[in-house]
Amino acid sequence: MAWFKRELKGIITTTEEKKEAPDGIWNKCPNCKKPLHYSEQVENQYVCHYCGFHLRIGSKEYFSILFDDNQFTELFGDLISGDPLHFTDTKKYTDRLTETRKKTGLKDAIRAGHGTMNGQELVIACMDFNFIGGSMGSVVGEKIALCIDHSIKHKIPFLMISKSGGARMMEAAFSLMQMAKTSAKLALLSQAKVPYISLLTDPTTGGVTASYAMLGDINIAEPGSLIGFAGPRVIKETIKKDLPKGFQTAEFVQEHGFLDFIVDRREMKEKLSSFLKMLAPATNTAPAKPATAKKSEQA
Repeated sequence: MAWFKRELKGIITTTEEKKEAPDGIWNKCPNCKKPLHYSEQVENQYVCHYCGFHLRIGSKEYFSILFDDNQFTELFGDLISGDPLHFTDTKKYTDRLTETRKKTGLKDAIRAGHGTMNGQELVIACMDFNFIGGSMGSVVGEKIALCIDHSIKHKIPFLMISKSGGARMMEAAFSLMQMAKTSAKLALLSQAKVPYISLLTDPTTGGVTASYAMLGDINIAEPGSLIGFAGPRVIKETIKKDLPKGFQTAEFVQEHGFLDFIVDRREMKEKLSSFLKMLAPATNTAPAKPATAKKSEQA
């Protein structure tokens, strides 16, 4: 005899009484495949507490993790992309932008904010992969340039969080020009002796890797992030050889000298704060040099 016996046959719950779990409450870890509740993800800063896998997140989540009490002032939030080439592939570029804005609630693939991190002022620009693959268009380059100007003017450190598939093909040369533009602006930031930290997350590829993502005073990454220029499949087909294990992961890139260190997201805020504290005296004394020179000239 079976230990369980059904007394009533059939399902007696009516369709109207059935309840479904709201979307977004549960997620599955891509690495260990175990279920993760939303509250657990937030508490663990979107890192799987079973295997330590870092889930992909956007600017909203990074700002909540890094800014004190999630309080910040959004910078240059009204910039939107144009369509100078009147580009069309499977659909018009303007239509693609409109649909993506409605779907994601974002204006473009980057957001920027000015706030404090453990009491220290900081400007953060963060890319969103959900907006056309985090592709770098003219708005991304312009917003980074404006953030750098803001950092230079107020002598505030700049943190760039990269998460991108590379240049935006719909803007062609306008997109590629952002590589030179942002690199030139970062040179001015360096001359002003204002710290620049580059955080590379999964994935950081293409023209973003070839420009501002690798130009930080320190370059750091999250564990297991895909970091490279061309994709591994393209490289393998080009050189006709098998690629080494772990190729283009953050650990592989660090081993070959392109990263300073890899930081767990749960320790990110404290690590960045410690680094900025070490640089604080240099940042504070930078504006005083021209004044000293003037006094000596008058003397």
